[in-house]
Amino acid sequence: MNILIVSATEFEVKPLCDYLGISQVLLGMNVSDNPIGDHEVKVLITGIGMVNTAFAMGRYSNTLYDLMLNVGVCGAFDKSMNLGDIVHVTEDVLSELGAEDGDLFLTYNKLELPGKYQFNSHLSSSFSQIDALKKVKGITVNTVHGNEISINKAKALFNPEVESMEGAAFLSSCKRAENNYTQIRAISNYVEKRDKSKWNMPLAIKNLNEFLIDFVKGL
Repeated sequence: MNILIVSATEFEVKPLCDYLGISQVLLGMNVSDNPIGDHEVKVLITGIGMVNTAFAMGRYSNTLYDLMLNVGVCGAFDKSMNLGDIVHVTEDVLSELGAEDGDLFLTYNKLELPGKYQFNSHLSSSFSQIDALKKVKGITVNTVHGNEISINKAKALFNPEVESMEGAAFLSSCKRAENNYTQIRAISNYVEKRDKSKWNMPLAIKNLNEFLIDFVKGL
């Protein structure tokens, strides 16, 4: 199996890279030095944000992969989920793509323009560890939410459970693929007024990488 794991930053997947024998993680494509059975695993570091993600996917993902995973941390709108939880983002939306009309925000589907702003994962094969994860809806943003008014608007418009800065761009880049692609994230914080003292990035990264390493081992 030919596998591509896509992350915005090195630190989100450093334990996985250590396990794969990638000693110096570079922006761009990194190839595992440790064989995982008959599987080839590559790790693509894109840089943060949807523009960097789309560019990197266009530049580096011309190979046909059996499985592509976008992985990283995310913020949760749904406070019934715990910090550190691993979730499977099966639907993602470019929530800022649209137009202002006075005090109203018109989502992209209301503009009668070509193209999509909502994207879904695609798994034609069954992976038991992924199947066991909670399925959630995400939004992808350039500006992470930290204002009560904008948070409530996003909830009313899209009813999201999590947000990231890359997910929908990744799914959009994969949409012509016929094989498996999806998004796995760990919750590092709740979407609320910004207070990093309440975040738990180390737990999110630990849990994410433990999941990824177990997943790769089990293939």
